[in-house]
Amino acid sequence: MKYLHTMVRVKDLDQSMDFYCNKLGLVEVGRKDVPAGRFTLIFLAAPGNEDAQLELTFNWDVEDYTGGRNFGHLAYQVEDIHIFCQQLIDKGVVINRPPRDGKMAFIVSPDGISIELLQAGQPLSPAEPWVSMENIGQW
Repeated sequence: MKYLHTMVRVKDLDQSMDFYCNKLGLVEVGRKDVPAGRFTLIFLAAPGNEDAQLELTFNWDVEDYTGGRNFGHLAYQVEDIHIFCQQLIDKGVVINRPPRDGKMAFIVSPDGISIELLQAGQPLSPAEPWVSMENIGQW
């Protein structure tokens, strides 16, 4: 058995691509328009790690999706969680659960999908501004 991808449905393709690619840093590795089904599939991956993919499903007909927290979360390992979270803040992303422990943080996509960020290797030493930051919203 081999893990292939995780699929999430998105309401606004441009907004989602901006979030996942321009802000989170994923790259598009494949795209398929399916006119008969009236949807587009876009496959994203972390640079250099195309084995673990995220499939964005964009239905051409307007639908309202709820219950993003029922999905659970996506998880990505990062080299320096403090630097990565600061880069996200600089791009306008809210850190819902700051990396107070130097190990874990959570953000939420425009469609309400929770994304866990995990420090590679050992946790970093707790540091400001993270230690003093409160949780925001749900993740």
